[in-house]
Amino acid sequence: MSHASTLRMTATGADGPLSGSIRVPGDKSISHRAVMLGALAVGETTITGLLEGEDVLRTAAAMRALGATVTRHEDGTYTVAGRGIGALAEPADVLDMGNSGTAARLLAGILAGHPIFAVMTGDASLRRRPMKRVIDPLSALGASFWAREGGRLPLAIRGAASPLPADYTVPVASAQVKSAVLLAGLSAPGISRVVENTPTRDHTELMLRGFGATVMVNAMKEGGREILLTGQPELTGRPIAVPADPSSAAFPAVAALIVPGSSITLEGVGMNPLRAGLYATLAEMGADIEIHDERDEAGEIVADLTVSSSPLTGVDVPASRAASMIDEFPILAVAAACASGTTRMRGLAELRVKESDRLAAIATGLAACGARVSIEGDDLLVHGTGAPPRGGATVETHMDHRIAMSFLVLGQVTAEPVAIDDGGFIDTSFPGFADLMRGLGAAITEG
Repeated sequence: MSHASTLRMTATGADGPLSGSIRVPGDKSISHRAVMLGALAVGETTITGLLEGEDVLRTAAAMRALGATVTRHEDGTYTVAGRGIGALAEPADVLDMGNSGTAARLLAGILAGHPIFAVMTGDASLRRRPMKRVIDPLSALGASFWAREGGRLPLAIRGAASPLPADYTVPVASAQVKSAVLLAGLSAPGISRVVENTPTRDHTELMLRGFGATVMVNAMKEGGREILLTGQPELTGRPIAVPADPSSAAFPAVAALIVPGSSITLEGVGMNPLRAGLYATLAEMGADIEIHDERDEAGEIVADLTVSSSPLTGVDVPASRAASMIDEFPILAVAAACASGTTRMRGLAELRVKESDRLAAIATGLAACGARVSIEGDDLLVHGTGAPPRGGATVETHMDHRIAMSFLVLGQVTAEPVAIDDGGFIDTSFPGFADLMRGLGAAITEG
Protein backbone atom coordinates (compact mmCIF):
# COMPACT_ATOMS: atom_id res chain seq x y z
CA MET A 1 0.00 0.00 0.00
CA SER A 2 3.01 2.28 -0.08
CA HIS A 3 3.31 5.02 -2.66
CA ALA A 4 6.76 4.33 -4.01
CA SER A 5 7.17 6.14 -7.31
CA THR A 6 5.63 9.15 -9.00
CA LEU A 7 3.06 8.65 -11.74
CA ARG A 8 2.93 11.47 -14.24
CA MET A 9 -0.44 11.72 -15.99
CA THR A 10 -1.61 13.91 -18.87
CA ALA A 11 -5.07 14.97 -20.05
CA THR A 12 -4.93 15.59 -23.79
CA GLY A 13 -8.50 16.76 -24.40
CA ALA A 14 -11.61 14.68 -24.94
CA ASP A 15 -12.18 13.73 -28.61
CA GLY A 16 -15.93 14.24 -28.31
CA PRO A 17 -18.79 14.29 -25.83
CA LEU A 18 -18.64 12.19 -22.66
CA SER A 19 -21.41 9.62 -22.34
CA GLY A 20 -22.33 6.56 -20.32
CA SER A 21 -23.69 5.43 -17.00
CA ILE A 22 -21.30 4.77 -14.11
CA ARG A 23 -21.15 4.19 -10.39
CA VAL A 24 -18.20 5.85 -8.71
CA PRO A 25 -16.58 4.09 -5.72
CA GLY A 26 -18.18 4.06 -2.28
CA ASP A 27 -18.31 7.09 0.00
CA LYS A 28 -15.00 7.48 1.80
CA SER A 29 -16.40 9.13 4.95
CA ILE A 30 -19.06 6.45 5.39
CA SER A 31 -16.61 3.62 4.61
CA HIS A 32 -14.20 4.71 7.37
CA ARG A 33 -17.01 4.95 9.90
CA ALA A 34 -18.60 1.62 8.91
CA VAL A 35 -15.35 -0.25 9.61
CA MET A 36 -14.67 1.63 12.87
CA LEU A 37 -18.17 1.29 14.31
CA GLY A 38 -18.33 -2.33 13.17
CA ALA A 39 -15.20 -2.92 15.26
CA LEU A 40 -16.85 -1.26 18.29
CA ALA A 41 -20.09 -3.20 17.90
CA VAL A 42 -21.00 -6.58 19.31
CA GLY A 43 -21.65 -9.18 16.61
CA GLU A 44 -21.06 -9.00 12.88
CA THR A 45 -21.38 -6.02 10.53
CA THR A 46 -21.69 -6.70 6.79
CA ILE A 47 -20.61 -3.85 4.50
CA THR A 48 -21.45 -3.66 0.78
CA GLY A 49 -20.02 -0.97 -1.49
CA LEU A 50 -17.04 -0.27 0.78
CA LEU A 51 -14.49 2.05 -0.84
CA GLU A 52 -11.38 -0.06 -1.44
CA GLY A 53 -9.12 2.98 -1.60
CA GLU A 54 -5.86 3.07 0.28
CA ASP A 55 -7.24 5.37 3.01
CA VAL A 56 -10.04 2.97 3.98
CA LEU A 57 -7.77 -0.07 3.75
CA ARG A 58 -5.52 1.65 6.32
CA THR A 59 -8.53 1.97 8.63
CA ALA A 60 -9.32 -1.72 8.17
CA ALA A 61 -5.70 -2.66 8.95
CA ALA A 62 -5.74 -0.48 12.09
CA MET A 63 -8.97 -2.07 13.38
CA ARG A 64 -7.45 -5.53 12.79
CA ALA A 65 -4.39 -4.45 14.79
CA LEU A 66 -6.79 -3.43 17.60
CA GLY A 67 -8.35 -6.90 17.72
CA ALA A 68 -11.36 -6.71 15.39
CA THR A 69 -11.73 -9.23 12.57
CA VAL A 70 -12.14 -7.52 9.20
CA THR A 71 -12.65 -9.92 6.29
CA ARG A 72 -12.98 -9.25 2.56
CA HIS A 73 -15.09 -11.77 0.67
CA GLU A 74 -14.80 -12.73 -2.99
CA ASP A 75 -17.87 -10.70 -3.98
CA GLY A 76 -16.32 -7.52 -2.55
CA THR A 77 -18.41 -7.41 0.62
CA TYR A 78 -16.68 -7.02 3.97
CA THR A 79 -17.60 -8.43 7.35
CA VAL A 80 -16.39 -6.94 10.63
CA ALA A 81 -16.59 -8.99 13.82
CA GLY A 82 -16.50 -6.37 16.56
CA ARG A 83 -15.06 -6.36 20.07
CA GLY A 84 -17.55 -4.04 21.79
CA ILE A 85 -17.00 -0.54 23.21
CA GLY A 86 -13.97 -0.31 25.49
CA ALA A 87 -12.78 -3.78 24.51
CA LEU A 88 -10.24 -3.06 21.77
CA ALA A 89 -6.83 -4.65 22.31
CA GLU A 90 -3.53 -2.81 22.58
CA PRO A 91 -1.77 -2.93 19.17
CA ALA A 92 1.61 -4.65 19.01
CA ASP A 93 3.04 -2.21 16.47
CA VAL A 94 2.71 1.35 15.17
CA LEU A 95 -0.55 2.10 13.31
CA ASP A 96 0.24 3.55 9.87
CA MET A 97 -2.68 5.69 8.66
CA GLY A 98 -1.13 6.42 5.24
CA ASN A 99 -2.57 9.61 3.71
CA SER A 100 -5.83 9.67 5.68
CA GLY A 101 -6.58 12.59 7.99
CA THR A 102 -10.06 11.17 8.60
CA ALA A 103 -8.71 7.81 9.72
CA ALA A 104 -6.09 9.39 12.00
CA ARG A 105 -8.42 11.87 13.70
CA LEU A 106 -11.36 9.50 14.17
CA LEU A 107 -9.09 6.73 15.43
CA ALA A 108 -7.57 9.17 17.95
CA GLY A 109 -11.08 9.54 19.37
CA ILE A 110 -11.62 5.80 19.61
CA LEU A 111 -8.20 5.22 21.22
CA ALA A 112 -8.79 8.05 23.71
CA GLY A 113 -11.65 6.06 25.19
CA HIS A 114 -9.69 2.83 25.62
CA PRO A 115 -7.16 2.23 28.44
CA ILE A 116 -4.43 1.16 26.00
CA PHE A 117 -1.25 2.61 24.52
CA ALA A 118 -0.94 3.15 20.77
CA VAL A 119 1.22 5.08 18.30
CA MET A 120 -0.04 6.45 14.98
CA THR A 121 1.99 7.65 12.02
CA GLY A 122 1.30 8.35 8.34
CA ASP A 123 2.90 9.33 5.05
CA ALA A 124 4.82 12.58 4.53
CA SER A 125 1.65 14.51 3.74
CA LEU A 126 -0.27 13.27 6.79
CA ARG A 127 2.70 13.91 9.10
CA ARG A 128 2.41 17.61 8.19
CA ARG A 129 -1.29 17.90 9.03
CA PRO A 130 -2.48 19.43 12.33
CA MET A 131 -3.69 17.01 14.99
CA LYS A 132 -3.78 19.47 17.90
CA ARG A 133 -7.41 20.14 17.06
CA VAL A 134 -8.28 16.62 18.28
CA ILE A 135 -5.55 16.33 20.93
CA ASP A 136 -6.93 19.27 22.95
CA PRO A 137 -10.55 18.10 23.38
CA LEU A 138 -9.53 14.45 23.82
CA SER A 139 -7.01 15.38 26.52
CA ALA A 140 -9.86 16.98 28.46
CA LEU A 141 -11.60 13.58 28.50
CA GLY A 142 -8.63 11.98 30.27
CA ALA A 143 -6.41 10.72 27.44
CA SER A 144 -2.68 11.51 27.26
CA PHE A 145 -0.83 12.42 24.05
CA TRP A 146 2.78 12.81 22.95
CA ALA A 147 3.35 14.38 19.55
CA ARG A 148 5.81 16.31 17.41
CA GLU A 149 5.79 20.10 17.45
CA GLY A 150 2.39 21.50 16.53
CA GLY A 151 0.70 18.25 17.52
CA ARG A 152 1.86 16.48 14.38
CA LEU A 153 2.29 12.74 13.75
CA PRO A 154 3.83 10.43 14.83
CA LEU A 155 1.43 10.59 17.78
CA ALA A 156 1.51 8.42 20.89
CA ILE A 157 -1.75 7.99 22.81
CA ARG A 158 -2.56 6.52 26.20
CA GLY A 159 -6.31 6.27 26.41
CA ALA A 160 -8.25 7.17 29.53
CA ALA A 161 -8.82 4.44 32.11
CA SER A 162 -12.01 6.24 33.22
CA PRO A 163 -13.04 8.51 30.30
CA LEU A 164 -15.00 11.64 31.14
CA PRO A 165 -18.05 12.70 29.12
CA ALA A 166 -17.39 15.57 26.73
CA ASP A 167 -18.80 19.08 26.77
CA TYR A 168 -17.10 20.68 23.79
CA THR A 169 -17.78 23.41 21.27
CA VAL A 170 -15.89 22.75 18.03
CA PRO A 171 -13.89 25.96 17.27
CA VAL A 172 -13.61 25.37 13.49
CA ALA A 173 -16.15 23.58 11.31
CA SER A 174 -14.74 20.04 11.22
CA ALA A 175 -16.65 16.79 10.98
CA GLN A 176 -13.43 14.99 11.92
CA VAL A 177 -13.02 16.83 15.22
CA LYS A 178 -16.72 16.45 16.07
CA SER A 179 -16.57 12.74 15.26
CA ALA A 180 -13.40 12.17 17.27
CA VAL A 181 -15.03 13.65 20.39
CA LEU A 182 -18.25 11.66 19.89
CA LEU A 183 -16.31 8.41 19.39
CA ALA A 184 -14.37 9.05 22.60
CA GLY A 185 -17.69 9.79 24.33
CA LEU A 186 -18.89 6.27 23.55
CA SER A 187 -16.64 4.97 26.34
CA ALA A 188 -17.67 7.56 28.94
CA PRO A 189 -20.62 7.34 31.35
CA GLY A 190 -23.37 9.93 31.10
CA ILE A 191 -24.07 12.25 28.20
CA SER A 192 -21.41 13.80 25.97
CA ARG A 193 -22.32 17.16 24.41
CA VAL A 194 -20.73 18.55 21.27
CA VAL A 195 -21.75 21.91 19.79
CA GLU A 196 -20.90 23.00 16.25
CA ASN A 197 -21.69 26.54 15.15
CA THR A 198 -21.65 25.48 11.48
CA PRO A 199 -23.24 22.09 10.70
CA THR A 200 -20.79 19.60 9.17
CA ARG A 201 -21.38 16.19 7.58
CA ASP A 202 -23.38 14.07 10.01
CA HIS A 203 -22.45 10.54 8.92
CA THR A 204 -21.13 9.74 12.42
CA GLU A 205 -24.39 10.72 14.14
CA LEU A 206 -26.54 8.84 11.59
CA MET A 207 -24.43 5.69 11.78
CA LEU A 208 -24.14 5.71 15.58
CA ARG A 209 -27.93 5.80 15.71
CA GLY A 210 -28.10 2.94 13.20
CA PHE A 211 -25.84 0.80 15.40
CA GLY A 212 -28.07 1.44 18.42
CA ALA A 213 -26.62 4.48 20.20
CA THR A 214 -28.90 7.24 21.51
CA VAL A 215 -27.97 10.44 19.68
CA MET A 216 -30.04 13.62 19.98
CA VAL A 217 -29.45 16.54 17.61
CA ASN A 218 -30.91 19.93 18.56
CA ALA A 219 -30.98 22.96 16.28
CA MET A 220 -29.48 26.09 17.83
CA LYS A 221 -29.86 29.75 16.93
CA GLU A 222 -27.94 30.99 13.89
CA GLY A 223 -27.85 27.53 12.34
CA GLY A 224 -25.66 25.71 14.87
CA ARG A 225 -26.31 22.22 16.23
CA GLU A 226 -26.04 20.58 19.65
CA ILE A 227 -25.32 16.85 19.60
CA LEU A 228 -26.01 14.76 22.72
CA LEU A 229 -24.64 11.20 22.88
CA THR A 230 -25.56 8.80 25.67
CA GLY A 231 -22.34 7.03 26.62
CA GLN A 232 -21.56 3.34 27.04
CA PRO A 233 -24.27 2.02 24.70
CA GLU A 234 -24.13 -1.51 23.36
CA LEU A 235 -23.65 -1.17 19.65
CA THR A 236 -24.97 -4.10 17.61
CA GLY A 237 -23.52 -5.26 14.30
CA ARG A 238 -25.72 -4.56 11.27
CA PRO A 239 -25.69 -4.51 7.46
CA ILE A 240 -24.45 -1.29 5.83
CA ALA A 241 -24.78 -0.35 2.15
CA VAL A 242 -22.26 2.40 1.35
CA PRO A 243 -23.56 4.92 -1.24
CA ALA A 244 -21.39 6.18 -4.10
CA ASP A 245 -19.17 9.05 -2.93
CA PRO A 246 -20.58 12.49 -3.87
CA SER A 247 -17.06 13.98 -3.64
CA SER A 248 -15.78 11.43 -6.19
CA ALA A 249 -18.88 11.84 -8.39
CA ALA A 250 -18.03 15.54 -8.60
CA PHE A 251 -15.14 14.88 -11.01
CA PRO A 252 -17.05 13.11 -13.82
CA ALA A 253 -20.01 15.45 -13.15
CA VAL A 254 -17.98 18.60 -13.81
CA ALA A 255 -16.28 16.93 -16.79
CA ALA A 256 -19.73 16.30 -18.31
CA LEU A 257 -20.75 19.92 -17.65
CA ILE A 258 -17.75 21.44 -19.41
CA VAL A 259 -17.16 19.01 -22.34
CA PRO A 260 -19.62 20.12 -25.06
CA GLY A 261 -22.46 17.74 -25.92
CA SER A 262 -21.86 15.43 -22.95
CA SER A 263 -24.51 13.63 -20.90
CA ILE A 264 -23.71 11.02 -18.24
CA THR A 265 -25.59 9.26 -15.44
CA LEU A 266 -24.05 8.77 -12.00
CA GLU A 267 -25.74 5.94 -10.10
CA GLY A 268 -26.50 5.69 -6.39
CA VAL A 269 -24.76 8.91 -5.29
CA GLY A 270 -25.01 9.89 -1.62
CA MET A 271 -27.04 13.12 -1.41
CA ASN A 272 -26.74 13.87 2.30
CA PRO A 273 -27.81 17.54 2.60
CA LEU A 274 -24.64 18.32 4.60
CA ARG A 275 -22.51 17.04 1.70
CA ALA A 276 -24.46 18.43 -1.28
CA GLY A 277 -23.11 22.00 -1.36
CA LEU A 278 -21.30 21.47 -4.67
CA TYR A 279 -24.43 20.33 -6.47
CA ALA A 280 -26.40 23.32 -5.12
CA THR A 281 -23.62 25.64 -6.30
CA LEU A 282 -23.41 24.09 -9.77
CA ALA A 283 -27.20 24.42 -10.11
CA GLU A 284 -26.89 28.15 -9.28
CA MET A 285 -24.25 28.40 -12.03
CA GLY A 286 -26.74 26.97 -14.54
CA ALA A 287 -25.72 23.30 -14.52
CA ASP A 288 -28.17 20.81 -16.03
CA ILE A 289 -28.30 18.17 -13.27
CA GLU A 290 -31.36 15.97 -12.97
CA ILE A 291 -31.85 14.13 -9.67
CA HIS A 292 -34.02 11.02 -9.92
CA ASP A 293 -34.98 7.92 -7.94
CA GLU A 294 -34.16 9.55 -4.59
CA ARG A 295 -34.22 6.89 -1.87
CA ASP A 296 -33.17 6.15 1.71
CA GLU A 297 -30.41 3.57 2.24
CA ALA A 298 -29.39 2.93 5.86
CA GLY A 299 -30.35 6.45 6.93
CA GLU A 300 -28.52 8.15 4.05
CA ILE A 301 -30.27 9.82 1.08
CA VAL A 302 -29.15 8.32 -2.25
CA ALA A 303 -30.12 9.28 -5.81
CA ASP A 304 -29.13 8.88 -9.47
CA LEU A 305 -27.85 12.02 -11.22
CA THR A 306 -27.98 12.78 -14.95
CA VAL A 307 -25.52 15.54 -15.81
CA SER A 308 -25.50 17.25 -19.22
CA SER A 309 -23.14 19.88 -20.61
CA SER A 310 -24.24 23.42 -19.79
CA PRO A 311 -22.98 26.99 -20.12
CA LEU A 312 -22.00 28.05 -16.61
CA THR A 313 -22.08 31.51 -15.02
CA GLY A 314 -19.94 32.68 -12.10
CA VAL A 315 -21.59 32.90 -8.66
CA ASP A 316 -20.81 34.03 -5.12
CA VAL A 317 -20.45 30.94 -2.89
CA PRO A 318 -21.25 31.90 0.72
CA ALA A 319 -18.88 30.92 3.53
CA SER A 320 -21.80 29.19 5.26
CA ARG A 321 -21.74 26.58 2.50
CA ALA A 322 -18.02 25.80 2.75
CA ALA A 323 -18.36 22.96 5.27
CA SER A 324 -20.83 21.08 3.04
CA MET A 325 -18.44 21.08 0.08
CA ILE A 326 -14.98 21.43 1.63
CA ASP A 327 -13.51 18.64 -0.55
CA GLU A 328 -15.13 19.92 -3.75
CA PHE A 329 -13.53 23.36 -4.06
CA PRO A 330 -10.71 22.16 -6.36
CA ILE A 331 -13.17 20.78 -8.92
CA LEU A 332 -15.55 23.73 -8.47
CA ALA A 333 -12.63 26.02 -9.30
CA VAL A 334 -12.16 24.09 -12.57
CA ALA A 335 -15.84 24.60 -13.42
CA ALA A 336 -15.47 28.29 -12.53
CA ALA A 337 -12.46 28.62 -14.86
CA CYS A 338 -14.71 27.52 -17.74
CA ALA A 339 -17.67 29.71 -16.72
CA SER A 340 -18.62 33.26 -17.72
CA GLY A 341 -17.84 35.86 -15.08
CA THR A 342 -16.28 35.72 -11.63
CA THR A 343 -16.90 32.99 -9.06
CA ARG A 344 -16.04 33.99 -5.51
CA MET A 345 -15.62 31.12 -3.02
CA ARG A 346 -15.73 32.50 0.51
CA GLY A 347 -14.32 31.27 3.81
CA LEU A 348 -11.78 28.68 2.66
CA ALA A 349 -9.34 28.84 5.60
CA GLU A 350 -9.80 25.08 6.16
CA LEU A 351 -8.36 24.37 2.69
CA ARG A 352 -4.95 25.52 3.90
CA VAL A 353 -4.65 22.43 6.16
CA LYS A 354 -6.00 19.65 3.89
CA GLU A 355 -3.75 17.08 2.15
CA SER A 356 -1.89 20.11 0.83
CA ASP A 357 -2.44 23.87 1.10
CA ARG A 358 -5.29 23.33 -1.31
CA LEU A 359 -6.07 27.02 -1.64
CA ALA A 360 -2.57 27.81 -2.92
CA ALA A 361 -2.41 24.63 -5.03
CA ILE A 362 -5.68 25.44 -6.83
CA ALA A 363 -4.69 29.04 -7.52
CA THR A 364 -1.17 28.17 -8.69
CA GLY A 365 -2.38 25.36 -10.96
CA LEU A 366 -5.15 27.39 -12.55
CA ALA A 367 -2.84 30.35 -13.15
CA ALA A 368 -0.29 28.04 -14.79
CA CYS A 369 -3.06 26.87 -17.15
CA GLY A 370 -3.87 30.46 -18.13
CA ALA A 371 -6.88 31.15 -15.90
CA ARG A 372 -7.23 34.45 -14.06
CA VAL A 373 -7.38 33.72 -10.36
CA SER A 374 -6.79 35.64 -7.13
CA ILE A 375 -6.87 35.05 -3.38
CA GLU A 376 -8.30 37.71 -1.07
CA GLY A 377 -7.92 36.69 2.56
CA ASP A 378 -9.61 33.27 2.77
CA ASP A 379 -11.58 33.81 -0.45
CA LEU A 380 -10.70 32.31 -3.83
CA LEU A 381 -11.76 34.29 -6.92
CA VAL A 382 -11.78 32.67 -10.37
CA HIS A 383 -12.43 35.05 -13.26
CA GLY A 384 -13.98 33.04 -16.09
CA THR A 385 -14.18 34.20 -19.72
CA GLY A 386 -16.86 31.76 -20.87
CA ALA A 387 -14.21 29.62 -22.56
CA PRO A 388 -11.73 27.14 -21.08
CA PRO A 389 -8.23 28.40 -20.21
CA ARG A 390 -5.50 27.36 -22.66
CA GLY A 391 -3.82 24.64 -20.53
CA GLY A 392 -0.28 23.70 -21.45
CA ALA A 393 1.06 23.32 -17.91
CA THR A 394 2.38 20.61 -15.64
CA VAL A 395 0.58 21.08 -12.34
CA GLU A 396 2.24 20.24 -9.04
CA THR A 397 -0.25 18.13 -7.04
CA HIS A 398 1.55 18.28 -3.65
CA MET A 399 0.58 14.61 -3.07
CA ASP A 400 -3.10 15.66 -3.11
CA HIS A 401 -5.53 13.30 -4.87
CA ARG A 402 -8.25 15.95 -5.36
CA ILE A 403 -5.86 18.45 -6.96
CA ALA A 404 -4.67 15.67 -9.29
CA MET A 405 -8.15 14.66 -10.45
CA SER A 406 -9.36 18.25 -10.82
CA PHE A 407 -6.64 19.19 -13.29
CA LEU A 408 -7.10 15.98 -15.29
CA VAL A 409 -10.72 17.06 -15.71
CA LEU A 410 -9.68 20.58 -16.78
CA GLY A 411 -7.38 19.06 -19.39
CA GLN A 412 -10.39 17.56 -21.18
CA VAL A 413 -11.35 21.02 -22.51
CA THR A 414 -8.09 22.99 -22.77
CA ALA A 415 -6.50 23.64 -26.15
CA GLU A 416 -3.15 22.39 -24.88
CA PRO A 417 -2.62 19.26 -22.70
CA VAL A 418 -2.60 19.53 -18.92
CA ALA A 419 -0.17 17.24 -17.08
CA ILE A 420 0.08 16.49 -13.36
CA ASP A 421 3.40 15.66 -11.72
CA ASP A 422 1.99 12.73 -9.73
CA GLY A 423 -1.32 10.87 -9.98
CA GLY A 424 -0.24 8.01 -7.75
CA PHE A 425 -2.23 9.38 -4.82
CA ILE A 426 -5.56 9.26 -6.67
CA ASP A 427 -6.08 5.69 -5.43
CA THR A 428 -6.39 6.96 -1.84
CA SER A 429 -9.96 8.04 -2.61
CA PHE A 430 -10.87 6.99 -6.17
CA PRO A 431 -9.29 3.72 -7.31
CA GLY A 432 -9.78 3.23 -11.06
CA PHE A 433 -10.39 6.95 -11.72
CA ALA A 434 -8.50 7.16 -15.02
CA ASP A 435 -10.06 3.96 -16.43
CA LEU A 436 -13.57 5.06 -15.45
CA MET A 437 -13.08 8.48 -17.03
CA ARG A 438 -11.64 6.90 -20.20
CA GLY A 439 -14.75 4.70 -20.35
CA LEU A 440 -16.86 7.87 -20.59
CA GLY A 441 -14.66 9.21 -23.40
CA ALA A 442 -12.05 11.24 -21.54
CA ALA A 443 -8.44 11.30 -22.75
CA ILE A 444 -5.99 10.55 -19.92
CA THR A 445 -2.57 9.00 -20.47
CA GLU A 446 -0.05 7.76 -17.93
CA GLY A 447 3.71 7.99 -17.90
